[in-house]
Amino acid sequence: MCLFNRYFKTIFKVVLNKGSVLMMNAEILKVLRKNNDFQNWEEIKNRLHPIIIKHVEGEPVYQFFDTLNDNSFEKNGQLISLSTQPINSFVPYHIHNYVEMMVVLSGSCVIKTANEAITLNENEIIIIGCKTIHKVEPIDDKTIMIKIALKRAAFSLEDLVFLTHSHNAQSVSSIVFSLLSSDDSHGAFNVFRTHHDVHVVNKIYNIISEYYCPDDYSNQIIKLEILELFIRLIRIASKDAVFQTQKEVQNNNEIDLLTLLLYIERNYKTINLKSMAKYFNFNPNYLSSILREKTGYTFIKLVHLQRINVAAEYLALTNTPVEGISLAVGYENPSYFYKMFKKYMGCSPKEYRQKQIAG
Repeated sequence: MCLFNRYFKTIFKVVLNKGSVLMMNAEILKVLRKNNDFQNWEEIKNRLHPIIIKHVEGEPVYQFFDTLNDNSFEKNGQLISLSTQPINSFVPYHIHNYVEMMVVLSGSCVIKTANEAITLNENEIIIIGCKTIHKVEPIDDKTIMIKIALKRAAFSLEDLVFLTHSHNAQSVSSIVFSLLSSDDSHGAFNVFRTHHDVHVVNKIYNIISEYYCPDDYSNQIIKLEILELFIRLIRIASKDAVFQTQKEVQNNNEIDLLTLLLYIERNYKTINLKSMAKYFNFNPNYLSSILREKTGYTFIKLVHLQRINVAAEYLALTNTPVEGISLAVGYENPSYFYKMFKKYMGCSPKEYRQKQIAG
């Protein structure tokens, strides 16, 4: 066990015995603050010889595959890995071959992608997709940022679908997380303004504690904690979208993919491209191209996915006739509903219901 982990474990045990979550979180911050020292990029570059893959705004973009830009930059074989962002340190534009979740535990920071700059404040989160170009501007010594590297093999798509919706039907919002781990997710990221949600904050600190104070069960606990964190983030994003006024939406420079997908989830029964585009103050053609570019699906396919997803729940949990379910989810023509259901679920509504009853 390294000295950092040994020290962390000692602190964790002492605080745990005192029984205060807030005290434990404060102690965790103290430990992390002692392990986010300045790192010299030139020394790291000369030692590891990272590959330059392209340039953005005249700056080189490096390929950081299987590494973490923490104290060592050494190769890391773990499926889920944690590291701290070094203070007052230059880190260039780069890409990873894994998903990276960045969480600001204290202070604030600016993260730059190829096209924009995003400010993150305390307890806010950004999830950076696989091979998405990004860098973190140097942070001061008052800022603590933890980074969680999530390799594709850490989770199956079934894990994400199970949490975001039941009965084997993928919800539209779960597409965000499957896209983030895709090789085709270049440019994909999502920002979560958590509003200091206590459940989210506690999840983050639980993950940190398990990682730096591990036992035989820690890997599975960390995986479950992260999966629950995902669904809590979707819940927060969904509530934010519901309570935003149309004017706020139109003036919001942070309209992201999840916001668009959650709008489809809420309005799937009567939605059409023109009305959705008007709500977000977009040109319909622009909205259509954005959705297709970011998800690989057309607008109408996303609507079908959501309608069939809800229909699958009705079939599994109620005795409502199929024709009634068809109308309830937005299909006026039952024959068309049958056709769409079989296309997306691989069986008829009747067969699907029988499978659910049989268990």
